[in-house]
Amino acid sequence: MRHGNVTDLAEAPAEPSKIVVQGVSLRYAGATSLARSNLALDDVSLHVADGEFIAIVGPSGCGKSSLLRLVSGLLAASSGQIRVGGKTVQGVHPSIGFLFQSDALLPWKTALENVAIGAVLGGRGQDEARDRARVLLQEIGLGGALDKYPSELSGGMRKRVALSRTMAYEPDVFLFDEPFSALDAQTRIHVGNRFLRILENLKQTVIFVTHDIDEAIALADRVVVMTAAPGRIAAEFRIDLPRPRDYYQSRLAPGFSEFQGQIWEVLRHEMQGVLGHER
Repeated sequence: MRHGNVTDLAEAPAEPSKIVVQGVSLRYAGATSLARSNLALDDVSLHVADGEFIAIVGPSGCGKSSLLRLVSGLLAASSGQIRVGGKTVQGVHPSIGFLFQSDALLPWKTALENVAIGAVLGGRGQDEARDRARVLLQEIGLGGALDKYPSELSGGMRKRVALSRTMAYEPDVFLFDEPFSALDAQTRIHVGNRFLRILENLKQTVIFVTHDIDEAIALADRVVVMTAAPGRIAAEFRIDLPRPRDYYQSRLAPGFSEFQGQIWEVLRHEMQGVLGHER
């Protein structure tokens, strides 16, 4: 069932699902009662098709980042099941690349060496890994910074190195936790466009967490809106804007403002609940 561009919460993608989150809840460790305040995620179900890019938005503290950690295997669900590529997630999943908010670059290694680590972890030999790292850094506009250390790079450059390292691993699934949140507006547009070009060429499965509604619409095939804590799926929006996209120019496309208004209406309702509880 559909209402405009809103997807029914029970509706799975028509394509085979790469990621299946089924009835997943997460309760904080050490909880001694069934109080709802101990519940981070509550009965979350989500299907992500192979090659689909979904963005997740929601109020602060709703469990967006926790959901990524559950999918990656860094956290274990209190109940429910998660499958990636048809296999139940039990521990860290080797086919997943995770880019956190912080770049986590090794300060004693150059940009080239940091990216090559991802390629080595992906199974390449040292020489091949360095070649792959060089290509990725050139593609993202850092061909002149191969031998620079993280302390010599700007925030935007460091983020591009971290992104290249994740790409070098060549995972089946990418998980991104607000990777552009620390960047200024101009750098975010520049890095965002590089990011879009690479991912549109790779056609990998992506889950991208952000607080920015416009960013979510510009990037994703589908935007998932979560409720205030305990996090549940409030609504899903199929974003049918044409590709290739532009991180900034796509915001001027017909239909963008309609998506913006629909998603904000759901978020506004959730935020009213949060603010009401804080009074």
